[in-house]
Amino acid sequence: MGTVYRHPKSKYYWIAWKDANGVRQQESSKKTNKGEAQDILTLREGAVLRGEPITRKTGKRTLGEALKSRVDDMRANGRKSPEDAQRRIDLHLLPHFGKERRLTSIGTTEIRAYIAHRLDENAKPATVNRELATLKRAFRLAAQAGDIVTVPYVPMLAEHNVRKGFFERSAFESVRAKLPDCLRPLVTFMYWTGWRSAEVKTLEARQVDKRAGVVRLEPGTTKSGEGRQFYFGAIPELRRLLVGQLKAIETLKTQGIITSFVFHRPDGKPIKSLRKAWKTATAEYPEKRPHDFRRTAVRNLERAGVPRSVAMAMVGHKTESIYRRYAIVDEVMMRDGAAQLNAFATAKPKEKPTGRVKRFQPRDSRGHRFTRRAS
Repeated sequence: MGTVYRHPKSKYYWIAWKDANGVRQQESSKKTNKGEAQDILTLREGAVLRGEPITRKTGKRTLGEALKSRVDDMRANGRKSPEDAQRRIDLHLLPHFGKERRLTSIGTTEIRAYIAHRLDENAKPATVNRELATLKRAFRLAAQAGDIVTVPYVPMLAEHNVRKGFFERSAFESVRAKLPDCLRPLVTFMYWTGWRSAEVKTLEARQVDKRAGVVRLEPGTTKSGEGRQFYFGAIPELRRLLVGQLKAIETLKTQGIITSFVFHRPDGKPIKSLRKAWKTATAEYPEKRPHDFRRTAVRNLERAGVPRSVAMAMVGHKTESIYRRYAIVDEVMMRDGAAQLNAFATAKPKEKPTGRVKRFQPRDSRGHRFTRRAS
């Protein structure tokens, strides 16, 4: 059994207990009330019985420390969005809860209050869920390190962000014509491949194999972490585009400008953003987004009858559930489906052949029938 005692050099009660290895541990409870110190001791003893790790930070880890560990974990695992997580932390999570607030003081009730606060600020459910996912992962990492004993339940909101945006060819050509010349090859490549803009903007010349007619993304450079390739040689428009971009790189070299990016500005610098140009070009289609090219490519593959496993590999969807979210069934596909159903339902059954079946007569190489000789 553990003990609660008054330390002669401290105003707080101290607690002592034996860990799973039988080693005596002691720490300050940071409580001047003996009953509250006893509660902390009970938590320690319960954790020992459950085999949970206990450290000097157990129960003392602050939210700021836990969220920093979350971002560090993302960077250590090569995740591509630690900056987005840090932005959510700085703008919303820390201002609401407080950087120095202990994790043990944040429960489901406080998390629900945070959700209500964000919805009052007109934040979308999907946005709030991304913030909650960051908070939830911070709690789990703290539990793995033994800094907290239990992880509170983190409720998630229902998302109704049904993905509908895609480009018909005419709308795509209209938007492309209004973009600056340096951005047209980039959006054309995205229209055909459905690759993410971050993957396309960082594409380098060494990843394009003109002879094999294939462009490759190396493992670790995609959102899923897996490599990917697209055979552009079978698409004349895409082949002309990539060959032209590679020639433009060579032309810049003669001017003393070195760049490795397939899609670049006229001065060879990489394309970091197309937000302003896109807003101007889509004045006629204000609801269009660059990410619509991803849904467009999936829909085109479905229309073309490409096997789903092949389409997933081409576009870069790791699971079929994610792929189905992008495989938008539009009016044209439903109309074609109805026509196929009608053709099947109204097709006449094949008539069985009637009449006398001719007997097979073997013939020699000159076409003469074999005759049976009398013995």
